[in-house]
Parts: sequence; C-alpha cells; structure tokens
Amino acid sequence: MLPSKLAVLAHRRSITAPSLHRTPWPPPSEHAPLSLMVDKCKSMNQLKQIHAQMIITARIGDTFAASRLLNFCALSASGDLNYALKLLHRTHAPNLFMWNTVIRAHATSLDPLAGLLLYAEMRRRGVTPGKHTFPFVLKACSNAKSVRCCGQVHAHVLKFGLDFDLHVANGLVRGYSVSGGLSDARKVFDELGERNLSIWTTIICGYAQNDSSEEAIVLFDGMVSDGFEPSAVVLSSVLSACAQSACLELGQQIHMYIEEKGIELSVILGTALVNMYTKNGSLIKAKQCFDRLKEKNIATWNTMICGLAVHGHAKEALGFFRKLETEKVTPNDITLLGVLSACCHAGLLDYGSEIFHSMKRNYGIEPNIKHYSCMVDLLGRGGRILEAEELIKRMIWKPDVAIWGALLSACKECGNIEVAERVVKEIHDLDPQNHAVYVILSNMYAEAGRWDDVMNRRKGMKEGCLKKTAGWSLVDGDGRHSCLIGV
Repeated sequence: MLPSKLAVLAHRRSITAPSLHRTPWPPPSEHAPLSLMVDKCKSMNQLKQIHAQMIITARIGDTFAASRLLNFCALSASGDLNYALKLLHRTHAPNLFMWNTVIRAHATSLDPLAGLLLYAEMRRRGVTPGKHTFPFVLKACSNAKSVRCCGQVHAHVLKFGLDFDLHVANGLVRGYSVSGGLSDARKVFDELGERNLSIWTTIICGYAQNDSSEEAIVLFDGMVSDGFEPSAVVLSSVLSACAQSACLELGQQIHMYIEEKGIELSVILGTALVNMYTKNGSLIKAKQCFDRLKEKNIATWNTMICGLAVHGHAKEALGFFRKLETEKVTPNDITLLGVLSACCHAGLLDYGSEIFHSMKRNYGIEPNIKHYSCMVDLLGRGGRILEAEELIKRMIWKPDVAIWGALLSACKECGNIEVAERVVKEIHDLDPQNHAVYVILSNMYAEAGRWDDVMNRRKGMKEGCLKKTAGWSLVDGDGRHSCLIGV
C-alpha cells in the first residue's frame, strides 16, 4: 500500500527540520525550570531554544531568568558576548548582577575599554555599583594599562566608601602597578589598615615587574615580619628581584626556605630560581636546579642558554641548545638570540651564520633587530666589516644606535677608519649628543698616526659643547658605596 500524500509531506518536513542541524532540547518540566536549564546548556543553539521558550511563556520578564541567559552568553567558552549585550540592552531594568557580568566579560576580552564604557553606561542609568563591581572595572583598567582610567575609577571607589575593601584595594594596587602608576599603588597600599596575602603579593609583584627590585625585597621582608607565609607567586617575584639587583645571598635563603617547606618547584618558580642563579653568576647551582626540575618550558631553557652565553660559557650554552632540539622542544626568538650571543663569545662565525640564515626556514622565526645586532657583532669579530655594514643596510628596520655601535666597535678592533667614519655619521644623525663615538674615532685617528684629524675632531667636539659623561660605579659589599669619576 502506497503512503498518502500527507504522510509524504510530513516525512519531507521532518528531514528538513532545523532539529537535524542543532542539538534538540527537551521541553521543560515542572522539575526543570527554564532558568535552571540554562546552566546545563552546551551550546548557543540550546540557549536560543530556551530563550525562545522564555519569550513565548512570558518568563523573559523575570530578571533572574534573563540573568542566567546572559551569564552563559558572557562567560561560557561556548557563549557569545555580542548576544549577551543584546540581552542586556533588551532587558527593561537590568540588575547589578547582569551589569557586573558583562563588565567582567569585557574586562578580560581583547577590548577591555569596552568594559569601562559599560560601567559608564551603568552609572548613567542610575545603577549603584557594589563591592563586586569595582574589581571587574579595575581589571579592565589593568588590561587596558590606563593609569588615567584607574585614577577615575579610584575616585568612584572613594565616593562609594569601598576604599578599605581588600578585594577592591587589591584591584587598585594591581591597576596602578601595571599601568606605570607605582607611586599611586604604594599610596593605596600604605593607607590600608589591614592587609592580606593577596595585597602583599600584588604590591611585591608590582615593584618586581617595574624594575624596582630593591623595594620589592624590602616589602618581602615586611610581609614576612607581619607573619604572612609567602606563596609561590611571591617567591617567584622576589627571586626575579634578586636576579635584577644581584642579591645572591637572599636568593639562596629563599631557595633554602623552598626546600625546608617542601614547596614544589613549578615551572614558573623553578625558572625564577634558575634565572636568579644565572644572573648572579652561580652557574653550577643554576644547572643543578635546572636538572632537578620535573617540568620545563621554553623560558626555562632560554634562561640557561642565555645565562651561560652572557657569562662566556658558549660551548655549554650551545650544548643546551642541541639538547633542547634533541628533546623536541621548539625554540623561540629569545632562544636563537642566546645561541647567536654564544657564537659571538666563542667566535663561531660559520655556525652563527648558519643559525641566523636558517631562522625563517627551519624555525619559522623572522629575525628582529636584536638578532641582526648579534650577527653584525659576529661578523665584526671575524673581521668581515663590509659584510656587516651591508647586512645593516639590508634590514627592513631602521638601524638604531646599538647596532651601529656594534659595527663601530668592530671597526675599532680592525682599524677600519673608512667604515668607522660612515658609522659615526649615522650615529650622529640618530643621537647628536653622543660624545663617545667621537672619542672612539679620535682614538682611531691617533692609533693610525693621523694627528691632524685628531685635532680637528677634538676641536669639533669643543665647538659642539660635547663633554665626557661622568662614570658611575657601585660596589656592593657589607654596605653599598657609589662614586662618580670624571666630574
């Protein structure tokens, strides 16, 4: 018996129905309210089905139900931030939770300033911010690295009397620290009557990351004196500060503390420890720590390779690079910079040239101006001055003083006055007040017996009101002593 026309039409509709293209969602039951079903969504398609049900059942006017929809769209990995904004703007009277949610989502997005604009819109609508609002707004300031915005939000924090809320204060300290307002961050910190571990961690990290290592170490001592046990994050920051300020003794004490407390060496903490030892020249300890790490990333490898290269242990640095390749770790631009630096120290011109010219082909890394500078230095040390000069001219970037300086040093070593004169002219165009290059050229004239040129050069320096900059030295023993030479 043939099927009826109605049955055929029904079949066709069933195979072309949208349900074949999206995950079906069962109808709500008394035991599964729509607002709770949102939390079980796996995709935007499922959420849109629930949204449609809320509209036709008039549940969309329920702010709680709408906020659950918005929460999924804004914060879920499967969500849609634009859809969340549409929900917000189509809700008659969005509650504070909804505003906080969209501000939070935008604060961590590629456009954190959009979170600040949403906060401004919220205030225009007369919604009063709460203690949970400002941490998200300040997160947007941090990610936008805007000290001005941070200051404006700080004024609102004071206005609503939330300046002593530790969560809000922590956001202020972080916002100022990452935006270049370290003095403002310190003022907020100092005015707090009560502090917790998070506040201490943020201010110490802020100083360490802003190259204020000595103050970071002082704050660390203060935190320990107040009875707080430092976290791995704090220890990493303080080890970084020890590396910057050559505080090997404190770095060793922190290492002992880590071992006594049985703190596990994570990749970040372990790398910070290796970095501290390499920067302070304790290479044996650095290698011991490196070997004990259960997990390493490219930053850990770079720390060893660059540390060994800087201290002149070129062969060991290259040995670590070969080991890295054996273990199938992908190098980055910093790795190859360390390798080129090692080649410079060891005079390995052929190997260094091979690495430099294979960066794009073998590693997919475009050489930057630092790689070019290393290569110029390497060619200069090998006496290939004209080749180094030609390499600079072929760069896609405008050469800076550092790369011309590397070539000038090579000219001085080889006595190539002709190229040195061209280099000095280039440096003069970039930095007219740089007297050192004229001194170098004058000395080269003297070594070549060209005394007339020496007199002319020195006369030109006097007429140009150029004088030698005073030398400055720092000796760190039991106490710190500094002196100026040539004042």
